[in-house]
Amino acid sequence: MLDTIARLLNEAGVTAWELSEVRTQGWEFYFIRHALDQNRVKDVSHITVKVFQLIEDGKFLGSASCEIAPTADETEIRAQIADLAYRATLVKNRPYTLRAPEADEPAPEEPIDLAAIARDFLRTVRELPETAGEDINSYEIFVSAKTRRFMSSTGIDRRESYPSSMLEVVVNARREGHEIELYRNYKSGTCDVEGLRKDLLRTMQYGRDRLLAKPTPALEKADVLFTARDAVSLYDYFADRLNAAMVYRKLSDWELGKPVAETFHGDRPTVTALRELPNSSMNRRFDGEGATIRDAVLLEDGVAKNYLGARMFAAYLGLEQAFSPTNLAASGGTRSEEELRAGAYLEVVEFSDFQVDSVTGDLFGEIRLAYWHDGETVTPVTGGSLSGSMLELAGEMYFTRESAQYDNWRIPAATLLKGVTVTGAA
Repeated sequence: MLDTIARLLNEAGVTAWELSEVRTQGWEFYFIRHALDQNRVKDVSHITVKVFQLIEDGKFLGSASCEIAPTADETEIRAQIADLAYRATLVKNRPYTLRAPEADEPAPEEPIDLAAIARDFLRTVRELPETAGEDINSYEIFVSAKTRRFMSSTGIDRRESYPSSMLEVVVNARREGHEIELYRNYKSGTCDVEGLRKDLLRTMQYGRDRLLAKPTPALEKADVLFTARDAVSLYDYFADRLNAAMVYRKLSDWELGKPVAETFHGDRPTVTALRELPNSSMNRRFDGEGATIRDAVLLEDGVAKNYLGARMFAAYLGLEQAFSPTNLAASGGTRSEEELRAGAYLEVVEFSDFQVDSVTGDLFGEIRLAYWHDGETVTPVTGGSLSGSMLELAGEMYFTRESAQYDNWRIPAATLLKGVTVTGAA
């Protein structure tokens, strides 16, 4: 199908084009409690076409994209290409060149055993120790093999396959007539049995503690410890501000070779793009524009080292070797988790919502479950919120040497922000 579309694009005489297909073949299982409610086999393809047109004697380069159905005939495809060619003339961007072909190694021919992946998920959930107070309400298992192909008018033609899985789980906790639900969504390549079991057991504990929680006290300014997946947003902040689009649009003022904070009183973060991260669902050989993904340091000991991102903005910044990373890792912690837990602090493990604005640096979260460590006792608390700005907090953050992985991000297992504003529960 892609070869046919490529031929029709060439016949249409557009300035340039990019063409991609992602085919997903997999299995889906839906359980209520531990009883199978339904299952399905999935085999779908998504084909995307992007057309580029030089306009006003090459002064501008416009583009437009759309999805083409795998069942479309040549007449339909020609009509969609003509529409894209017209729509591209309505967009006025500075001209830039598309990516050229690179030396490419043959894609590894490693079979993806969907049955084994599904068994691992199923066994892990079913073998969890449930009680009258905490159990699994329902869960859904999605396992798939994804096959990607990317082509361009510049001569790129690349293919790859990789596993991609997802598990959705609803955990119930009940006590003295009260009941709550905790939702979890786990994405990965295959199934990380030990990591999944550990997190689900922790979730059951959170459910028990949530039913015992007291209102969050008004702490005003407090040290806040992040030990769950929401901590990823703190490190997304660093990666986002080193994205070529953010820099070109002047939404980030970080300059290469300079520290990203005025002063560092705490740990200095290092953020690295990784070609491969064990069990990530994003272990890809090339990005969405055909560029080779490789290991690259974005931030080293708090100093900006590289901008990465999409071709258009990378080209505007003169970055010929840039690409869009799919796996990232943060490191640089100098302490153990035990050392980081010294003193009084609020450990937040469940948010109703947690956001970090990469442009302003503002962070905000509504607390669903936290633990107030006063130095002597540990009290589960709920309600209230926390807020602050990474523009200030990044200069005095501490994180562990030990790490934790959340799909395509490997981050420190615990991260401490000092002087966060904590509003108590009303």
